[in-house]
Amino acid sequence: MKIKKQFFACLRLRYLPLIVIVTATSAAGIAAVFTPGAGVVRSPVLARAGFVDPTDIKFKVKDGSEEVLHVDNAADTVVQEIVIGPGGHSGWHSHPGPVVILIKSGQMSFYDGDDPTCTVRSYSAGQAFIDSGQGHVHIARNEGSQDLEIWAVYFDVPAGQSFRIDAPLPGNCTF
Repeated sequence: MKIKKQFFACLRLRYLPLIVIVTATSAAGIAAVFTPGAGVVRSPVLARAGFVDPTDIKFKVKDGSEEVLHVDNAADTVVQEIVIGPGGHSGWHSHPGPVVILIKSGQMSFYDGDDPTCTVRSYSAGQAFIDSGQGHVHIARNEGSQDLEIWAVYFDVPAGQSFRIDAPLPGNCTF
């Protein structure tokens, strides 16, 4: 029995560097497919709080689809200011729950990861819209010549977790 334990201990020590290399390479390979943002000037989180009482949230977007976004017993709500310089972008990502986005200045080009034609939807200063979150992959780009400033209110963010979920390039857009 003692010889068997020594054999396995030796085997583990012998292959430990290989296991470490394979694990690190795998993690780097997974991270390499994500598309981080670029040209983000600042993106401070201004506030984060949880509801005191159990709260359900429902948004009905009347854009022809009549999509209803429903969140039972919403988790944290987070408010963030994001400034993206000309030519910058958010990188492909999604959110755990719905997001209300307010365009304070500039113009935002919004691309949906599910749109096979990669059609842009533009939003300008003074406009707002709702991103459904809940796995909806998208990218926000500043294709204009001035800074794009947006304010985002993220709903149903799990306590202590991120309001942004990085995603790989969906393959529907050429940029």
